[in-house]
Amino acid sequence: MPEIALYQPDIPQNTGTILRLAACMGVKVHLIEPAGFPLSDSALKRAGMDYLERAALTRHLDWTAFESWRQEADKRLLLLTTKTQQPYHAFDYCLDDILLLGRESSGAPQTVHDVADARLTIPMAEGMRSLNVAVSAGMVLGEALRQTDGFPKP
Repeated sequence: MPEIALYQPDIPQNTGTILRLAACMGVKVHLIEPAGFPLSDSALKRAGMDYLERAALTRHLDWTAFESWRQEADKRLLLLTTKTQQPYHAFDYCLDDILLLGRESSGAPQTVHDVADARLTIPMAEGMRSLNVAVSAGMVLGEALRQTDGFPKP
């Protein structure tokens, strides 16, 4: 099943919302530190509500630790970015994909872009820059789960 990775997130409310999304969809989340807030922050708990207890969260000390784990696990890295023309809905997802979202303030550095197996974007109306990271995660995860028949079964 596809997984989500957050590269050094800045905003606890977004992280909490993504953890809630992941818990509801039965998806794992990888948090690549350092985060721009304490992980015990009350805003994170408020956004995640009681879903945080059900979220499968793995913390990685830094990018190097995450990338070593990912390569050993042989998982494909799909970077969600505004710096590409490849639309997310025209991509073929696999069960072992990791959807990587960059920092809200600055995205992902070039070193991350360089190792991504694919870089995907959400098409937007002309003149619009970006969507909220949690909204983006929900949109792309939904398509990945649809393609891989990964939605939870009732």
